Amino acid sequence: MSVRNVLFIMCDQLRRDHLGCYGHPTLRTRNIDALAARGVRFDNAFVTSGVCGPSRMSFYTGRYVSSHGATWNRVPLSIGEITLGEYLKDGGLALALAGKTHVMPDSANLKRLHLDGGAELETLLRSGHFVEVDRHDGHHAEPRSPYADWLRAQGYDSADPWTDYVISAQTPDGEVVSGWHMRNAGLPARVAEPHSETAYTVDRAMDYIGARGDDPWVLHLSLVKPHWPYIAPAPYHAAYSLDDCLPLNRDDVELEHPHPVLDAYRTQEECANFMRKEVSDTVRPAYQGLIQQIDDRLGQLWELLERTGRWQDTLIVFTADHGDFLGDHWLGEKEQFYDTVQNVPLIVYDPSAQADATRGTADARMVSAVDVVPTVLDSLGMPVFDHRVEGRSLLDLTRARTDVWRGFVVSELDYGYRGARVALGRHPGECRAWMVRDTRWKYVHWQGFRPQLFDLLNDPNEIHDLGEDPGHESVRAQMRGNLLDWFCTLKPRVTVTNEEVAAKTNVYKQAGVFFGVW
Repeated sequence: MSVRNVLFIMCDQLRRDHLGCYGHPTLRTRNIDALAARGVRFDNAFVTSGVCGPSRMSFYTGRYVSSHGATWNRVPLSIGEITLGEYLKDGGLALALAGKTHVMPDSANLKRLHLDGGAELETLLRSGHFVEVDRHDGHHAEPRSPYADWLRAQGYDSADPWTDYVISAQTPDGEVVSGWHMRNAGLPARVAEPHSETAYTVDRAMDYIGARGDDPWVLHLSLVKPHWPYIAPAPYHAAYSLDDCLPLNRDDVELEHPHPVLDAYRTQEECANFMRKEVSDTVRPAYQGLIQQIDDRLGQLWELLERTGRWQDTLIVFTADHGDFLGDHWLGEKEQFYDTVQNVPLIVYDPSAQADATRGTADARMVSAVDVVPTVLDSLGMPVFDHRVEGRSLLDLTRARTDVWRGFVVSELDYGYRGARVALGRHPGECRAWMVRDTRWKYVHWQGFRPQLFDLLNDPNEIHDLGEDPGHESVRAQMRGNLLDWFCTLKPRVTVTNEEVAAKTNVYKQAGVFFGVW
Protein backbone atom coordinates (compact mmCIF):
# COMPACT_ATOMS: atom_id res chain seq x y z
CA MET A 1 0.00 0.00 0.00
CA SER A 2 1.21 3.53 -0.68
CA VAL A 3 2.08 5.95 2.14
CA ARG A 4 -0.85 8.13 3.28
CA ASN A 5 0.37 9.15 6.74
CA VAL A 6 3.70 10.02 8.34
CA LEU A 7 4.75 9.64 11.98
CA PHE A 8 8.03 11.45 12.66
CA ILE A 9 9.24 10.57 16.18
CA MET A 10 12.16 12.36 17.80
CA CYS A 11 13.61 11.84 21.27
CA ASP A 12 15.69 14.54 22.88
CA GLN A 13 19.26 13.65 23.82
CA LEU A 14 18.82 9.90 23.23
CA ARG A 15 22.07 8.01 22.72
CA ARG A 16 22.20 5.53 19.88
CA ASP A 17 24.02 2.94 21.99
CA HIS A 18 21.18 3.02 24.53
CA LEU A 19 18.77 0.93 22.46
CA GLY A 20 18.68 -2.84 22.30
CA CYS A 21 18.65 -2.92 18.50
CA TYR A 22 21.87 -0.88 18.52
CA GLY A 23 23.58 -3.24 20.92
CA HIS A 24 22.81 -2.17 24.49
CA PRO A 25 23.12 -5.34 26.59
CA THR A 26 20.45 -4.61 29.23
CA LEU A 27 17.99 -1.95 28.02
CA ARG A 28 14.71 -3.67 27.17
CA THR A 29 13.61 -1.50 24.25
CA ARG A 30 11.44 -4.19 22.70
CA ASN A 31 9.09 -1.76 20.93
CA ILE A 32 11.77 0.35 19.29
CA ASP A 33 13.57 -2.89 18.42
CA ALA A 34 10.34 -4.18 16.86
CA LEU A 35 10.17 -1.05 14.70
CA ALA A 36 13.70 -1.77 13.48
CA ALA A 37 12.64 -5.33 12.64
CA ARG A 38 9.84 -3.93 10.47
CA GLY A 39 12.02 -1.32 8.74
CA VAL A 40 15.64 -0.32 8.16
CA ARG A 41 18.05 0.52 10.98
CA PHE A 42 20.64 3.04 9.85
CA ASP A 43 23.90 2.49 11.70
CA ASN A 44 25.71 5.60 10.43
CA ALA A 45 23.11 8.34 10.93
CA PHE A 46 24.47 11.72 11.98
CA VAL A 47 23.05 15.03 13.10
CA THR A 48 24.19 18.32 11.55
CA SER A 49 24.91 19.76 15.01
CA GLY A 50 25.24 18.33 18.49
CA VAL A 51 22.94 21.08 19.83
CA CYS A 52 19.12 20.86 20.03
CA GLY A 53 18.14 23.98 18.11
CA PRO A 54 20.42 23.86 15.07
CA SER A 55 20.05 20.09 14.80
CA ARG A 56 16.27 20.31 14.78
CA MET A 57 16.23 23.15 12.27
CA SER A 58 18.14 20.86 9.90
CA PHE A 59 15.64 18.06 10.53
CA TYR A 60 12.80 20.51 9.80
CA THR A 61 14.29 22.27 6.73
CA GLY A 62 16.42 19.58 5.10
CA ARG A 63 19.31 22.08 5.10
CA TYR A 64 22.67 22.26 6.85
CA VAL A 65 23.37 24.72 9.66
CA SER A 66 25.61 26.81 7.39
CA SER A 67 22.60 27.23 5.12
CA HIS A 68 19.68 27.74 7.52
CA GLY A 69 21.75 29.92 9.89
CA ALA A 70 20.14 28.96 13.23
CA THR A 71 23.50 28.02 14.73
CA TRP A 72 22.46 27.86 18.39
CA ASN A 73 19.41 27.40 20.60
CA ARG A 74 18.79 31.12 20.96
CA VAL A 75 19.15 31.87 17.24
CA PRO A 76 15.78 32.15 15.43
CA LEU A 77 15.21 30.34 12.17
CA SER A 78 14.85 32.99 9.46
CA ILE A 79 11.34 33.39 8.09
CA GLY A 80 12.98 33.03 4.68
CA GLU A 81 13.64 29.36 5.43
CA ILE A 82 10.95 26.91 4.35
CA THR A 83 10.21 24.06 6.72
CA LEU A 84 8.59 20.68 6.23
CA GLY A 85 5.31 22.07 7.49
CA GLU A 86 5.21 24.71 4.78
CA TYR A 87 6.06 22.20 2.05
CA LEU A 88 3.24 19.97 3.28
CA LYS A 89 0.78 22.87 3.55
CA ASP A 90 1.40 23.74 -0.10
CA GLY A 91 0.58 20.09 -0.85
CA GLY A 92 -2.68 20.19 1.08
CA LEU A 93 -1.49 18.60 4.34
CA ALA A 94 -0.81 20.00 7.80
CA LEU A 95 2.20 19.08 9.94
CA ALA A 96 0.84 18.49 13.44
CA LEU A 97 3.03 18.69 16.54
CA ALA A 98 2.85 16.94 19.88
CA GLY A 99 5.85 17.86 22.01
CA LYS A 100 9.00 19.90 21.53
CA THR A 101 10.43 21.79 18.54
CA HIS A 102 12.87 24.40 19.91
CA VAL A 103 11.64 26.73 17.13
CA MET A 104 12.41 30.34 18.02
CA PRO A 105 10.32 32.97 16.16
CA ASP A 106 12.12 35.41 13.89
CA SER A 107 10.38 38.31 15.62
CA ALA A 108 12.60 41.03 14.18
CA ASN A 109 11.82 40.10 10.58
CA LEU A 110 8.14 39.49 11.34
CA LYS A 111 8.02 43.08 12.60
CA ARG A 112 10.09 44.39 9.67
CA LEU A 113 7.66 42.84 7.19
CA HIS A 114 4.59 43.90 9.23
CA LEU A 115 3.65 40.28 9.87
CA ASP A 116 3.28 40.70 13.62
CA GLY A 117 -0.39 41.57 13.74
CA GLY A 118 -1.80 38.23 14.83
CA ALA A 119 -2.66 36.81 11.42
CA GLU A 120 -2.74 33.07 10.73
CA LEU A 121 0.47 33.36 8.70
CA GLU A 122 2.26 34.93 11.66
CA THR A 123 1.15 32.05 13.89
CA LEU A 124 2.52 29.51 11.42
CA LEU A 125 5.79 31.39 10.95
CA ARG A 126 6.29 31.67 14.70
CA SER A 127 5.75 27.93 15.14
CA GLY A 128 7.90 26.83 12.19
CA HIS A 129 4.71 25.92 10.28
CA PHE A 130 3.73 23.33 12.86
CA VAL A 131 0.06 23.08 13.76
CA GLU A 132 0.49 22.65 17.49
CA VAL A 133 -1.70 19.91 18.89
CA ASP A 134 0.31 20.46 22.05
CA ARG A 135 3.75 22.03 22.40
CA HIS A 136 5.90 21.29 25.42
CA ASP A 137 9.62 22.02 25.20
CA GLY A 138 10.26 20.81 28.75
CA HIS A 139 13.35 22.83 29.72
CA HIS A 140 11.90 25.55 31.93
CA ALA A 141 8.75 26.45 33.77
CA GLU A 142 5.74 27.15 31.53
CA PRO A 143 3.05 28.07 34.11
CA ARG A 144 0.34 28.80 31.52
CA SER A 145 1.10 26.01 29.08
CA PRO A 146 -1.51 23.37 28.15
CA TYR A 147 0.54 20.78 30.05
CA ALA A 148 0.65 22.92 33.19
CA ASP A 149 -3.10 23.56 33.00
CA TRP A 150 -3.73 19.84 32.49
CA LEU A 151 -1.55 18.96 35.50
CA ARG A 152 -3.53 21.33 37.70
CA ALA A 153 -6.71 19.66 36.46
CA GLN A 154 -5.24 16.32 37.63
CA GLY A 155 -4.84 17.70 41.16
CA TYR A 156 -1.30 19.08 41.14
CA ASP A 157 -2.16 22.31 42.91
CA SER A 158 0.69 24.66 42.07
CA ALA A 159 1.41 27.83 40.19
CA ASP A 160 4.27 25.90 38.55
CA PRO A 161 3.44 22.17 38.58
CA TRP A 162 6.29 21.30 36.20
CA THR A 163 8.89 22.56 38.65
CA ASP A 164 7.07 21.47 41.80
CA TYR A 165 6.04 17.98 40.67
CA VAL A 166 7.30 16.83 37.25
CA ILE A 167 10.98 17.57 37.87
CA SER A 168 10.93 17.40 41.65
CA ALA A 169 11.45 14.31 43.78
CA GLN A 170 10.88 13.26 47.36
CA THR A 171 13.47 11.68 49.60
CA PRO A 172 12.57 8.66 51.81
CA ASP A 173 12.23 11.02 54.78
CA GLY A 174 9.76 13.23 52.93
CA GLU A 175 11.98 16.12 51.86
CA VAL A 176 11.07 17.65 48.47
CA VAL A 177 14.17 18.15 46.31
CA SER A 178 14.87 19.53 42.85
CA GLY A 179 15.61 17.44 39.79
CA TRP A 180 17.92 20.17 38.57
CA HIS A 181 20.38 18.81 41.14
CA MET A 182 21.79 15.65 39.59
CA ARG A 183 22.43 14.13 43.02
CA ASN A 184 18.65 13.47 43.11
CA ALA A 185 18.48 11.58 39.80
CA GLY A 186 17.78 8.22 41.43
CA LEU A 187 14.70 9.44 43.28
CA PRO A 188 11.15 9.10 41.88
CA ALA A 189 9.47 12.17 40.42
CA ARG A 190 6.61 13.62 42.45
CA VAL A 191 4.32 13.21 39.46
CA ALA A 192 2.59 9.88 38.76
CA GLU A 193 3.77 8.09 35.64
CA PRO A 194 0.50 8.65 33.66
CA HIS A 195 0.96 12.39 34.27
CA SER A 196 4.65 12.58 33.31
CA GLU A 197 5.96 14.38 30.23
CA THR A 198 6.47 11.23 28.17
CA ALA A 199 3.06 9.76 28.98
CA TYR A 200 1.28 13.09 28.40
CA THR A 201 2.91 13.73 25.04
CA VAL A 202 2.35 10.22 23.67
CA ASP A 203 -1.27 10.39 24.82
CA ARG A 204 -1.78 13.67 22.92
CA ALA A 205 -0.30 12.06 19.80
CA MET A 206 -2.61 9.06 20.15
CA ASP A 207 -5.60 11.35 20.63
CA TYR A 208 -4.71 13.15 17.42
CA ILE A 209 -4.25 9.98 15.39
CA GLY A 210 -7.47 8.52 16.72
CA ALA A 211 -9.43 11.66 15.88
CA ARG A 212 -8.19 11.67 12.28
CA GLY A 213 -9.96 8.42 11.46
CA ASP A 214 -9.29 7.58 7.81
CA ASP A 215 -8.20 11.12 6.92
CA PRO A 216 -4.48 11.39 6.05
CA TRP A 217 -2.18 12.97 8.61
CA VAL A 218 1.45 13.92 9.26
CA LEU A 219 2.47 14.10 12.92
CA HIS A 220 5.71 15.05 14.63
CA LEU A 221 5.82 13.30 18.01
CA SER A 222 8.72 15.03 19.73
CA LEU A 223 9.54 13.73 23.21
CA VAL A 224 11.53 15.86 25.65
CA LYS A 225 13.11 12.84 27.34
CA PRO A 226 15.63 11.42 28.18
CA HIS A 227 16.94 15.01 28.25
CA TRP A 228 17.70 16.55 31.65
CA PRO A 229 16.43 17.08 34.29
CA TYR A 230 17.15 13.39 34.80
CA ILE A 231 14.12 12.62 36.98
CA ALA A 232 11.97 9.59 36.11
CA PRO A 233 8.57 8.72 37.59
CA ALA A 234 8.12 5.51 39.55
CA PRO A 235 8.71 2.70 38.76
CA TYR A 236 11.14 3.82 36.05
CA HIS A 237 13.41 5.66 38.49
CA ALA A 238 14.51 2.25 39.80
CA ALA A 239 14.21 0.17 36.63
CA TYR A 240 18.00 -0.10 36.24
CA SER A 241 21.05 -0.19 38.46
CA LEU A 242 24.57 0.96 37.75
CA ASP A 243 25.49 -2.63 36.89
CA ASP A 244 23.05 -2.38 33.96
CA CYS A 245 24.85 0.64 32.49
CA LEU A 246 27.58 0.83 29.89
CA PRO A 247 31.08 1.49 31.21
CA LEU A 248 32.39 5.03 30.90
CA ASN A 249 34.24 5.62 27.64
CA ARG A 250 37.11 7.82 28.73
CA ASP A 251 40.82 7.57 29.35
CA ASP A 252 43.36 9.65 31.29
CA VAL A 253 45.31 10.17 28.06
CA GLU A 254 42.49 12.46 26.85
CA LEU A 255 43.46 14.94 29.58
CA GLU A 256 47.10 15.03 28.49
CA HIS A 257 47.72 17.86 26.00
CA PRO A 258 43.97 18.25 25.34
CA HIS A 259 42.55 20.29 22.53
CA PRO A 260 42.18 23.90 23.75
CA VAL A 261 38.43 24.09 23.10
CA LEU A 262 37.74 20.79 24.87
CA ASP A 263 39.96 21.91 27.75
CA ALA A 264 37.85 25.06 28.05
CA TYR A 265 34.61 23.07 27.88
CA ARG A 266 35.74 20.90 30.78
CA THR A 267 35.76 23.99 33.01
CA GLN A 268 32.01 24.44 32.47
CA GLU A 269 29.82 23.25 35.34
CA GLU A 270 28.11 20.37 33.54
CA CYS A 271 31.43 18.93 32.36
CA ALA A 272 33.29 19.59 35.61
CA ASN A 273 30.60 17.66 37.45
CA PHE A 274 30.36 14.77 34.98
CA MET A 275 34.13 14.37 35.24
CA ARG A 276 33.37 13.07 38.75
CA LYS A 277 32.39 9.40 38.63
CA GLU A 278 29.80 9.78 41.39
CA VAL A 279 27.82 12.08 39.10
CA SER A 280 27.78 9.79 36.09
CA ASP A 281 27.12 6.80 38.36
CA THR A 282 24.03 8.55 39.73
CA VAL A 283 22.65 9.84 36.45
CA ARG A 284 23.14 6.89 34.11
CA PRO A 285 20.61 4.48 35.69
CA ALA A 286 17.94 7.21 35.74
CA TYR A 287 18.70 8.05 32.11
CA GLN A 288 18.09 4.41 31.21
CA GLY A 289 14.82 4.43 33.14
CA LEU A 290 13.61 7.41 31.11
CA ILE A 291 14.40 5.49 27.92
CA GLN A 292 12.53 2.44 29.19
CA GLN A 293 9.46 4.60 29.81
CA ILE A 294 9.65 5.98 26.26
CA ASP A 295 9.79 2.48 24.84
CA ASP A 296 6.85 1.26 26.92
CA ARG A 297 4.71 4.23 25.91
CA LEU A 298 5.60 3.76 22.24
CA GLY A 299 4.33 0.21 22.61
CA GLN A 300 0.89 1.64 23.33
CA LEU A 301 1.17 3.79 20.22
CA TRP A 302 2.14 0.74 18.14
CA GLU A 303 -1.00 -1.02 19.43
CA LEU A 304 -3.14 1.92 18.29
CA LEU A 305 -1.59 1.75 14.82
CA GLU A 306 -2.36 -1.97 14.76
CA ARG A 307 -6.01 -1.53 15.81
CA THR A 308 -6.62 1.20 13.25
CA GLY A 309 -4.77 -0.43 10.36
CA ARG A 310 -2.25 2.38 10.15
CA TRP A 311 0.78 0.10 9.93
CA GLN A 312 -0.28 -0.52 6.34
CA ASP A 313 -0.12 3.10 5.17
CA THR A 314 2.11 5.05 7.60
CA LEU A 315 5.77 5.93 7.12
CA ILE A 316 7.52 6.04 10.51
CA VAL A 317 10.81 7.81 11.13
CA PHE A 318 12.36 7.37 14.60
CA THR A 319 15.44 9.35 15.61
CA ALA A 320 17.04 11.74 18.14
CA ASP A 321 18.32 15.29 17.84
CA HIS A 322 21.70 14.27 19.40
CA GLY A 323 23.14 12.11 22.17
CA ASP A 324 24.37 12.77 25.72
CA PHE A 325 27.93 12.37 27.00
CA LEU A 326 26.97 11.33 30.57
CA GLY A 327 30.66 11.57 31.50
CA ASP A 328 32.17 9.93 28.40
CA HIS A 329 35.35 11.69 27.20
CA TRP A 330 35.28 13.65 30.50
CA LEU A 331 32.32 15.68 29.21
CA GLY A 332 28.72 16.36 30.12
CA GLU A 333 25.76 17.40 27.98
CA LYS A 334 26.40 17.35 24.19
CA GLU A 335 27.83 19.70 21.49
CA GLN A 336 31.22 18.11 20.79
CA PHE A 337 31.95 15.94 17.76
CA TYR A 338 32.37 12.49 19.31
CA ASP A 339 30.07 9.78 17.96
CA THR A 340 28.50 9.58 21.43
CA VAL A 341 26.63 12.77 20.52
CA GLN A 342 26.74 12.95 16.73
CA ASN A 343 25.84 9.36 15.70
CA VAL A 344 22.14 9.01 16.50
CA PRO A 345 19.57 6.25 16.12
CA LEU A 346 17.60 6.42 12.89
CA ILE A 347 14.99 3.82 12.00
CA VAL A 348 12.75 4.15 8.94
CA TYR A 349 9.67 1.98 8.57
CA ASP A 350 8.44 2.18 4.97
CA PRO A 351 5.11 0.33 4.50
CA SER A 352 5.46 0.16 0.73
CA ALA A 353 5.89 -3.26 -0.87
CA GLN A 354 8.90 -1.73 -2.64
CA ALA A 355 10.67 -1.81 0.74
CA ASP A 356 10.02 -5.48 1.50
CA ALA A 357 13.48 -6.54 0.34
CA THR A 358 15.21 -4.30 2.92
CA ARG A 359 12.82 -4.94 5.81
CA GLY A 360 14.61 -5.85 9.03
CA THR A 361 18.06 -4.94 7.70
CA ALA A 362 20.82 -2.62 8.91
CA ASP A 363 22.27 -0.08 6.47
CA ALA A 364 25.81 1.20 7.05
CA ARG A 365 25.75 4.05 4.54
CA MET A 366 26.29 7.61 5.78
CA VAL A 367 22.96 9.36 6.29
CA SER A 368 22.15 12.74 7.79
CA ALA A 369 19.43 14.71 9.53
CA VAL A 370 18.93 16.67 6.30
CA ASP A 371 17.60 13.48 4.69
CA VAL A 372 14.35 13.41 6.69
CA VAL A 373 12.52 16.23 4.85
CA PRO A 374 13.08 14.79 1.36
CA THR A 375 12.19 11.32 2.67
CA VAL A 376 8.82 12.51 3.97
CA LEU A 377 8.04 14.50 0.81
CA ASP A 378 9.10 11.61 -1.42
CA SER A 379 6.97 9.13 0.51
CA LEU A 380 3.88 11.28 -0.05
CA GLY A 381 4.58 11.75 -3.75
CA MET A 382 5.43 15.45 -3.35
CA PRO A 383 8.30 17.37 -4.98
CA VAL A 384 11.52 17.36 -2.94
CA PHE A 385 12.57 20.91 -3.97
CA ASP A 386 16.14 19.96 -4.77
CA HIS A 387 17.16 23.58 -5.47
CA ARG A 388 16.75 24.21 -1.73
CA VAL A 389 16.76 20.89 0.16
CA GLU A 390 20.29 19.62 0.77
CA GLY A 391 19.45 16.06 1.85
CA ARG A 392 18.41 12.98 -0.10
CA SER A 393 15.39 10.74 0.21
CA LEU A 394 16.12 7.65 2.29
CA LEU A 395 13.55 5.81 0.21
CA ASP A 396 16.37 5.45 -2.30
CA LEU A 397 17.86 3.09 0.29
CA THR A 398 14.77 1.48 1.80
CA ARG A 399 13.49 0.70 -1.69
CA ALA A 400 16.95 -0.12 -3.12
CA ARG A 401 16.63 2.48 -5.87
CA THR A 402 20.31 3.42 -6.00
CA ASP A 403 23.81 2.20 -5.22
CA VAL A 404 25.29 5.72 -5.38
CA TRP A 405 25.38 7.51 -2.03
CA ARG A 406 27.42 10.10 -0.12
CA GLY A 407 30.79 9.09 1.25
CA PHE A 408 30.91 11.36 4.30
CA VAL A 409 28.75 13.48 6.60
CA VAL A 410 29.25 16.94 8.07
CA SER A 411 28.28 18.47 11.41
CA GLU A 412 28.84 21.96 12.80
CA LEU A 413 29.19 23.85 16.09
CA ASP A 414 28.90 27.50 17.08
CA TYR A 415 29.97 27.82 20.72
CA GLY A 416 29.69 31.62 20.80
CA TYR A 417 27.08 31.49 23.58
CA ARG A 418 29.11 29.18 25.83
CA GLY A 419 31.40 29.83 28.76
CA ALA A 420 34.20 28.11 26.87
CA ARG A 421 34.30 31.10 24.50
CA VAL A 422 34.94 33.46 27.42
CA ALA A 423 37.60 31.16 28.87
CA LEU A 424 39.38 31.14 25.50
CA GLY A 425 39.04 34.90 24.99
CA ARG A 426 37.28 34.45 21.65
CA HIS A 427 35.01 36.92 19.88
CA PRO A 428 31.45 35.56 19.33
CA GLY A 429 32.15 35.44 15.60
CA GLU A 430 35.25 33.28 16.05
CA CYS A 431 33.70 30.15 17.52
CA ARG A 432 32.82 27.88 14.61
CA ALA A 433 33.87 24.31 13.97
CA TRP A 434 33.03 21.64 11.38
CA MET A 435 33.30 17.85 11.52
CA VAL A 436 33.84 15.69 8.43
CA ARG A 437 33.31 12.00 9.12
CA ASP A 438 33.58 9.01 6.78
CA THR A 439 33.67 5.30 7.56
CA ARG A 440 37.25 5.45 8.85
CA TRP A 441 38.31 9.02 9.62
CA LYS A 442 36.88 11.87 11.62
CA TYR A 443 38.35 15.32 11.03
CA VAL A 444 37.36 18.46 12.97
CA HIS A 445 38.27 21.90 11.65
CA TRP A 446 38.36 24.46 14.48
CA GLN A 447 38.29 28.16 13.69
CA GLY A 448 41.52 29.60 15.14
CA PHE A 449 42.82 26.33 16.63
CA ARG A 450 44.53 23.14 15.53
CA PRO A 451 42.37 20.42 13.98
CA GLN A 452 41.43 17.07 15.44
CA LEU A 453 41.68 13.71 13.70
CA PHE A 454 40.56 10.24 14.83
CA ASP A 455 41.23 6.89 13.19
CA LEU A 456 37.91 5.12 13.78
CA LEU A 457 39.22 1.81 12.45
CA ASN A 458 42.05 1.50 14.97
CA ASP A 459 40.59 3.77 17.65
CA PRO A 460 36.79 3.32 17.59
CA ASN A 461 36.42 4.87 21.05
CA GLU A 462 38.01 8.12 19.82
CA ILE A 463 40.62 8.34 22.55
CA HIS A 464 43.76 9.27 20.59
CA ASP A 465 43.65 12.63 18.81
CA LEU A 466 45.91 12.61 15.72
CA GLY A 467 45.28 16.26 14.91
CA GLU A 468 48.97 17.16 15.27
CA ASP A 469 50.52 13.82 14.33
CA PRO A 470 52.98 14.48 11.46
CA GLY A 471 52.38 11.04 9.98
CA HIS A 472 48.75 11.86 9.24
CA GLU A 473 49.06 15.19 7.42
CA SER A 474 47.97 13.61 4.13
CA VAL A 475 44.79 12.31 5.78
CA ARG A 476 44.07 15.72 7.28
CA ALA A 477 44.58 17.33 3.87
CA GLN A 478 42.19 14.85 2.26
CA MET A 479 39.52 15.50 4.90
CA ARG A 480 39.96 19.27 4.56
CA GLY A 481 39.39 18.76 0.86
CA ASN A 482 36.17 16.88 1.63
CA LEU A 483 35.05 19.80 3.78
CA LEU A 484 35.74 22.24 0.91
CA ASP A 485 33.86 19.98 -1.50
CA TRP A 486 30.89 19.98 0.88
CA PHE A 487 30.91 23.77 1.17
CA CYS A 488 30.73 23.96 -2.61
CA THR A 489 27.54 21.85 -2.64
CA LEU A 490 25.52 24.08 -0.27
CA LYS A 491 22.49 25.70 -1.87
CA PRO A 492 22.31 29.47 -1.34
CA ARG A 493 20.15 30.09 -4.46
CA VAL A 494 16.73 29.38 -2.95
CA THR A 495 14.44 31.91 -4.68
CA VAL A 496 14.25 30.12 -8.04
CA THR A 497 14.02 26.44 -8.86
CA ASN A 498 16.50 24.55 -10.99
CA GLU A 499 13.74 24.12 -13.58
CA GLU A 500 13.30 27.90 -13.74
CA VAL A 501 17.04 28.33 -14.23
CA ALA A 502 17.04 25.76 -17.03
CA ALA A 503 14.09 27.44 -18.74
CA LYS A 504 15.81 30.84 -18.66
CA THR A 505 19.26 29.68 -19.71
CA ASN A 506 20.73 31.50 -22.72
CA VAL A 507 17.49 33.31 -23.64
CA TYR A 508 18.72 36.89 -23.21
CA LYS A 509 18.19 37.72 -26.88
CA GLN A 510 14.49 36.94 -26.48
CA ALA A 511 14.44 39.74 -23.92
CA GLY A 512 16.03 42.18 -26.38
CA VAL A 513 19.56 41.93 -25.03
CA PHE A 514 22.24 41.52 -27.73
CA PHE A 515 25.57 41.91 -25.97
CA GLY A 516 28.68 40.56 -27.67
CA VAL A 517 27.36 40.80 -31.25
CA TRP A 518 29.90 41.75 -33.97
